[in-house]
Amino acid sequence: MYEKAVVFSLSANQALAKSIAEHLGVELGARSIQRFPSGEILAEPVDSVRGKQVFIIQSTCPPVNENLMETLIFIDALKRASAREINLIVPYFGYARQDRKAKPREPISAALVAHLLTTAGVDRVVTVNLHAAQIGGFFSCLVDDLTAVPLLGAALKREDFDRKDLIVVSPDHGGVKRARDLAGILDNCPIAIIDKRRSQSLAPEVMAIIGDVKGKDCVMVDDMIDTGRSAVFGANALREAGAKSVRMVAVHPIFSDPCYDLFVEEPFDEVIVTDSVPLPHRFAKMKNIRVVSLAAMLSECIDRIINDVPLSEVFDAYANPENISKIPE
Repeated sequence: MYEKAVVFSLSANQALAKSIAEHLGVELGARSIQRFPSGEILAEPVDSVRGKQVFIIQSTCPPVNENLMETLIFIDALKRASAREINLIVPYFGYARQDRKAKPREPISAALVAHLLTTAGVDRVVTVNLHAAQIGGFFSCLVDDLTAVPLLGAALKREDFDRKDLIVVSPDHGGVKRARDLAGILDNCPIAIIDKRRSQSLAPEVMAIIGDVKGKDCVMVDDMIDTGRSAVFGANALREAGAKSVRMVAVHPIFSDPCYDLFVEEPFDEVIVTDSVPLPHRFAKMKNIRVVSLAAMLSECIDRIINDVPLSEVFDAYANPENISKIPE
């Protein structure tokens, strides 16, 4: 079916890559990845990729620099092996939070990573919920930035709980559009906003909650959970304001320390994330954390790219609340 296409998995997303391959009905391409005592990496395809359309599945998640360098080296190997087209499926794009120069002498690392990837030889990048959509403009190649928010919304809609008191909460002003998108999926429920500041020590401080959350079932939505401090701080503020329950949905479960120590106290009734980043084993054992897979959405994108079919239907099916019933279980 895909004679001139091959899908490779590198180190970061092996379980997701296997699931994507199963959806496509193909075997993952054979590759070799070696790490030398000096720390250097050798990554290369085992079989010929000459004249083929290649897809690499690799998030630049922790260890970020290891995964990024592995990706760059593998792209270079493919380019030198005469691959016809190199497509990078990067469910989580590392360094995305360094997307602007906020003060003198700061780098714009997101732009640097984009330049590295295109210089290495990438022809297209497919990613999910970039921290800021304008990061796509840093690339000189094709970029498709998909959204997983409807997948998270569909997971909530399939749960058996009374949604008459549901309210979607943005953890800051920057996430309001994301909150509105999720609220649209959840039958146009109201939204609230946490007015948050950071002190000189970068610790989050809630100044106010814009909206009435008393007696409400709150759903906080964000693009990622990293250390978990902001998320837990927001959950505590919502409970202090009288929230009946607090759930959290986020696309990227980075879960850096001290996230585990914060989550073990169960500040949320439920946390729903995607598999854009592999879930650490100790989090996988937590009964209130649920994972929604991106495999169906990403495999459909790959299929459409291979067959030279527009991706617009994927965007419609996975980004339009009216089409929520099309999203697979």
